[in-house]
Amino acid sequence: MKVLISGGGGFVASHLTELLLAEGHEVIAVDNFITGDRRNLEAVRDRPKFQLIEHDVSLPREYPAVDAVFHMASPASPVGYRTWPIETMLVNSQGTYHLLEHARKCGAKFLVASTSEAYGDPKVHPQTEDYWGNVNPVGVRACYDESKRYGEAMTMEYHRSLDTDTRIIRIFNTYGPRNQPDDGRVVPNFCMRALEGAPITVYGDGSQTRSFCFVSDLVEGIRRAMFTEGTAGEVINLGNPSEYTMLEFARFVNDLAGNKSEIVFEPLPESRKDDPMLRRPDISKAQRLLGWEPVVPPEEGLKRTLDWFRENALGTPASV
Repeated sequence: MKVLISGGGGFVASHLTELLLAEGHEVIAVDNFITGDRRNLEAVRDRPKFQLIEHDVSLPREYPAVDAVFHMASPASPVGYRTWPIETMLVNSQGTYHLLEHARKCGAKFLVASTSEAYGDPKVHPQTEDYWGNVNPVGVRACYDESKRYGEAMTMEYHRSLDTDTRIIRIFNTYGPRNQPDDGRVVPNFCMRALEGAPITVYGDGSQTRSFCFVSDLVEGIRRAMFTEGTAGEVINLGNPSEYTMLEFARFVNDLAGNKSEIVFEPLPESRKDDPMLRRPDISKAQRLLGWEPVVPPEEGLKRTLDWFRENALGTPASV
């Protein structure tokens, strides 16, 4: 197939690009690189079936006809969407509209990468796709979570009203090589502190929970969500249901990195007051529709991630 991937220079999308090229598909990546990284595409940029278009998908543009559109563009970390809040809202609203229009005109399949942030600070645990969420519409995270919810609504209306072949995935915490070391998310924060031999900071008492999915597992789920029959019009959680408290996870990362520094506790800062207390996906729908579940053990995934940070963020050989 010929596919278009918006945000192709991003963490997850660059891994998806490599997977689809390896399967023989032709890939057109579109990115304006406000949070993406050109280095993420170095391994594929000279492939004959790869094309890069530098463009902001929030703005109109003609694209080549394709068979499938993966809308992966958006700042996705607290640092990213707080640095670019208006751009985040536009890429998830106007960007979604422009790419839906392109898919409709081409008769292409369409997938929008939404987020577990759509559930907000959930009152239902684990989170199922039919849960409507508990989101602060004017909070510090609203530029991200509310614009993602809008993108979901637009995507579903194109399916209902215009018979476009669309699906929505809600991505839970994902980690792995190419995570930006300073993007404000849990895994990069903890890994970098541990590798530097510094204390890991845990907010509150560390009882907040998260579930972490290795990036290769996630992109396989994304591929299946797009190409498996019977997924049109569906909303599908993709994530790892293994759940850790932040204190447990900090200890886990310290042990793997050999960090002897203490874990320190600090009050939750004002900028994180809307952080969810609990986060774990119910993936029974993905198991049923896609035959998918994560296969990379957390210890293996974290070791590979720590090695990548050692080499790429600290300039230390991965074997050290």
